[in-house]
Amino acid sequence: MERTTLLARYQSAVRLTDDLIEAAYAPGGTSRAEIMARAEHRMARVQSLLAQLGNPFHDIPIVHVGGTSGKGSTSALLTSILAKAGLRTGLHTSPYLQVASEKLQLNSRLIAADRFAAIVQEVIAAATHWTRRHGERLTYGEIWMGIIGLFFRSEQIDIGVLEVGAGGRFDLTNIISPVLSVVTSVGLDHIQTLGDTIEEIAWHKAGIIKPGVPVVTAVDHPSALPALYREAELTKSRLTRVIQDETFAIDASTARGVSWHELGDQGLAYSTRMPGRFQAVNAATAVASARVLATQGFAIPEGALVEGIAAGRIPGRAEYMQRHPLVLLDGAHNPQKVAALAADLSVLLPVGDGGRRIAVLGMLDSKSHIEAMDSMIPWMDAMVLTSPHVLAKEGFAADRLAGLARSRGFTGQLLVEPHPRQAIDAALSIATPEDAVLVTGSLYLVGNIRGKWQPDDEIVVSQTQWPRPEPES
Repeated sequence: MERTTLLARYQSAVRLTDDLIEAAYAPGGTSRAEIMARAEHRMARVQSLLAQLGNPFHDIPIVHVGGTSGKGSTSALLTSILAKAGLRTGLHTSPYLQVASEKLQLNSRLIAADRFAAIVQEVIAAATHWTRRHGERLTYGEIWMGIIGLFFRSEQIDIGVLEVGAGGRFDLTNIISPVLSVVTSVGLDHIQTLGDTIEEIAWHKAGIIKPGVPVVTAVDHPSALPALYREAELTKSRLTRVIQDETFAIDASTARGVSWHELGDQGLAYSTRMPGRFQAVNAATAVASARVLATQGFAIPEGALVEGIAAGRIPGRAEYMQRHPLVLLDGAHNPQKVAALAADLSVLLPVGDGGRRIAVLGMLDSKSHIEAMDSMIPWMDAMVLTSPHVLAKEGFAADRLAGLARSRGFTGQLLVEPHPRQAIDAALSIATPEDAVLVTGSLYLVGNIRGKWQPDDEIVVSQTQWPRPEPES
């Protein structure tokens, strides 16, 4: 199919799904009982749609991955391991960074544009029929569960890796029956819907643990662990913990990646191409998950563990886009992620003699702006404040973010540019070859800006998130 026609079909399909984003339920009561009642109604709608589509998730082994931070990287690394083991591995990620086809991958390769369009049209047709029968309009998330299911079934996958959207217990992905549940971490995020304490959020995350199904977790927050232990006990699920310096240890962390090893007599040594010490935790979680799957009969040789971790990667997380000046993209968007990024900036964002660190910072209105700003200020010499552009989500105004920077004590050069692409251009215009530029604060902001180096249309057509050459190490 000719490129222009292919992209037109793809973009038409994306518009069909995007038009449903506003079709959401009006906010109701905030008690746990009221939230649960709404969630049960939504899940019943999804299950009804899936039944109409022939129950596409039936008999497909699924790994369900949730957590405040690290679930995207862990999902990508586990997918890489399973693919190296020779398993046809489907992956669903959420949210996407630049293009919707990122959400559907087979062995880390994006769904073809024409296949995406065909599946969307099939699900929309089924949803139209469903609406005529039930008198209600299905929402974006409900439609997407149908799209994921048809993709997994049509690709005849051996196993699927399904990333939670937000929370877990009441997330629409929680209608599936997994063979393994993974909870990467618990931190403060989505507090409007999940609660404003670690304990409340942990209860939501623990909700993906299912009766008799093993669970792997790297959660280390003392206020979060009780909820996981309680859920595992209630469901009689075997819980495996991933603990730095107890189950694994980091050997070295550089701008090229992280090397680490499992502790114990049979432990292996690993290297990941994704930089940042936090990626060692995600990689160790992926390996622990694969080892649990191996006990369930999946053939995963040790070589696939090492090769999968070495090959796995995810865009927009500590990702270098160019040199001289250095440009690093990282979608850290909650206090936990921003603090982890800041802790590694001496390694991740080196500068030359006399060089400066320049942040392009933008956040959604709903995020914890003060904590993010406080983590960035000690490291930055200049800032360009902007606002991510995303459908149906409000960005925090760039001028307000600039005011916050000054009120929190930032005294360096400050520019305000509301448009993300113009913001990165402004940062590069003030940068010398010895400087380093960091784009952070929101995955959506990173997605807005990454297309400068890896264009959206090329990603769709080539079915990879790296259609153009990457900068040399």
